[in-house]
Amino acid sequence: MTVFHRNEHKTPLPDTLKGGVIAIGNFDGVHRGHQAVLSRALEIAGRLGVPALALTFEPHPRSVFNPDKPVFRLTPAPVRAKVLEAMGFQSVIEYPFDRAFSQRSADEFIRSILIDWLGASHVVTGFDFHFGKGREGGPAFLMAAGESYGFGVTLVDAFRDENADIVSSSRIRALLGQGEVAEVAGLLGYRFTVAAEVIKGQQLGRTLGYPTANMALAGECELKPGIYAVRLRRADGSPHDGVASFGYRPTVTDDGAPLLETFIFDFAADLYGEICTVSFFGHLRDELKFDGLDPLVAQIRQDEEEARALLAGVTPLSDLDRRLCFA
Repeated sequence: MTVFHRNEHKTPLPDTLKGGVIAIGNFDGVHRGHQAVLSRALEIAGRLGVPALALTFEPHPRSVFNPDKPVFRLTPAPVRAKVLEAMGFQSVIEYPFDRAFSQRSADEFIRSILIDWLGASHVVTGFDFHFGKGREGGPAFLMAAGESYGFGVTLVDAFRDENADIVSSSRIRALLGQGEVAEVAGLLGYRFTVAAEVIKGQQLGRTLGYPTANMALAGECELKPGIYAVRLRRADGSPHDGVASFGYRPTVTDDGAPLLETFIFDFAADLYGEICTVSFFGHLRDELKFDGLDPLVAQIRQDEEEARALLAGVTPLSDLDRRLCFA
C-alpha cells in the first residue's frame, strides 16, 4: 500500500489511484466505529470497480490547536497505515494539517483536494464530519457539493457497541489509562498495538536472565503503567509471545522516563534498531516497587507463567485481528 504525504509541491496522485472512493476522517485507533465508515467505502469501491483510499490528517488537529497538550494517539500514522492496509485500502493520504490549512474554506477543500487532486468519484465519512474554516462544511454542505461537482456522498451513522454505547477514540483512551486492554480490544475489533524502534536500555534484564526488547513510546502515551501479556511482531511479520512492562521501573531507576520492556519467550536474536509492533492481550498487574532484585525476579517468573497461560488460549477477534496480531 502507498502512503502519500501531500506537500507544498502538490505531488501528483498516480492515475491508477484517481477516481476512487475516499473515506475521510482522522481514524485514530481505527476502532469499530471507524471501521463502519471504512468498510462502507470498501464496499462501494468494490461495487464501482475503483480504488479505495483513506484521507487522514497529520498531525491530529487537536495537537495543532493545543500543542502543550498533544493528543495521545491510539494509532500513530505508521500503525494506522498498517491497519488500513490490512482492511484492504490501496492507499492512505496523510494530508498535513496546520493552522493555515484550518483557515481554508470548505469549498476550497472540496475543489483543491477532492476534485482537482484526488478526482473523487464517491466520498464516505461519519455523520458528524465537519471541515473548512470555522467548521462551515458539514453533512448538508458535503451532500450539496457532491451534487454540484458530480461525486457521490455516503454518511455513516455513529456506531454503537453491544450495550448501545457509542464507540469513540476518547472512550478507548480512558480505558487504556485504566489498563483495560481486553475491553479496548472489543471496541477496536483487534488488540491495541504500538510500534517503535527497539533501543538499548540499561541491560539489567539480561543480567537477571530476562533480556528485554525496549521501546520508548510517545511521551503523551496514557497507557496505565503495569505488566501485560503481549505479542511482538518483527519487521518480517513473525509473531513472538512475551510479557511486557510499561512504566518507570521503580525498583531499579528513578529517572522517570517511561519505557516499554518486552521479554520475548524462547527468543535470543538481536533486535536493536528494528521497528517492531507490540500487541496487548491482557493486563496482569500494576507496576510495583520491590525491596531488591530477588523478589523482582521471583515476580517476573510468575508474570511469565501467567502470560504464557493467557496467550496459550487466545484466538483472533476478527479477520483484522488475525492479520495484525496472529501468524
